[in-house]
Order: sequence, then structure tokens, then C-alpha cells
Amino acid sequence: MKKLWQNLRQFLLLDMVAGFAVTLKNFFSPKFTINYPLERTPTSPRFRGEHALRRYPNGEERCIACKLCEAICPAQAIVIEAEAREDGSRRTTRYDIDMVKCIYCGLCEEACPVDAIVEGPNFEFAAEDRKNLLYDKDKLLQNGDEFEIRIAERLMKDAPYR
Repeated sequence: MKKLWQNLRQFLLLDMVAGFAVTLKNFFSPKFTINYPLERTPTSPRFRGEHALRRYPNGEERCIACKLCEAICPAQAIVIEAEAREDGSRRTTRYDIDMVKCIYCGLCEEACPVDAIVEGPNFEFAAEDRKNLLYDKDKLLQNGDEFEIRIAERLMKDAPYR
């Protein structure tokens, strides 16, 4: 009986008919196309994008040169140099991230005691030259200034899970 049913299915091409039915069902269903430059899909609050250095509301940079982010980075993409200031506090003189080496694990953000280094919401930072993906302190601070509002919202949404 099983062999007869198998032969009948092959003769009537029932598998092909079932495949066409699936195709027709999806052909007339609404499409979920996003017109990318004009429309954007929402990103998760935990999305890890382009790195940024944040500042305090008074304009002073947050990084205290503890070098925890440099120590914890598994890809060794972060290089920090620091010096003491007149008031005795330490600040960075050099903060470089090689975005090509970075694996976007978020460990640098988790290790930072003052939330100075964060992975921001920007995912559109492609470059044609590798030199453009070597971020220095000025570029990181510029990213922080540009995305500060969105970064603060993201950190507030993610706070219950930290």
C-alpha cells in the first residue's frame, strides 16, 4: 500500500503542486521591504556599534586613564597613554582604537568604571581605507558628542540588566 501511494504521488506530481501552493501563498502576501536610506529598522538598546568617548555635562572627558578597557580587550585593539595633571588626576593623552581589530564584544564598555567608553548606536562607518578605521581620541570624543543623547537613552534602557 505504501509503495502504491508513493507511485501515485510521483505520477500526479503532488510534491510539485505543494511547492507551487507555497509559492502562490507568499506571492500575494504583503512584502516587508525596507527602503534603507529613507527608512531604518529599529536597533536594540544592546546594539554594539561604533565606539565613542563620553564627556561629563560640564564638558570634561570622563576617561580617568585606568586602562581597564585596554587590559580586558581580547583583540588588543585599544592603546592608551596617560599622564598626571596639575591637580593630581590622571587623564589620557592618547586613546586609540583599531576598529579593524575590534570584535565588538562590549568588554571595554563593561570594564569602564565611569562609562567613558561606550559602543554607540552608529553602524554606518564603513571606509575604503584602513587608515580611516584607526580612531584616535579626537574622533572618539567627536562620536561621543554627536551621539550623546542616543547613548544616554540606550544606557538608561539597559541599566536594569547590568
